[in-house]
Amino acid sequence: MNDASDVGGRVEIEYCTQCRWLPRAAWLAQELLTTFEAELTELALKPGTGGVFVVRVDDEVVWDRREQGFPEPTAVKKLVRDRVAPGKSLGHSDR
Repeated sequence: MNDASDVGGRVEIEYCTQCRWLPRAAWLAQELLTTFEAELTELALKPGTGGVFVVRVDDEVVWDRREQGFPEPTAVKKLVRDRVAPGKSLGHSDR
């Protein structure tokens, strides 16, 4: 196995506190941590304002609510997988 600094990635979910989107962000975080428990080195929830709901992998924006609406977990899982574990099967989510 590689050194932890060589594998996996850091996911950040920035959510709007004014809109009370913490439960949505926490639920998505739980879905990602369950799916990628061995591949992620960190998952952060970042409070924000102004209607923000953005998912980043290693500082790269992979989902922005302003452009794409709220994500389905399956869509975010595919985007995260493509960056941190390209060979990983997502089972029924890949269909």
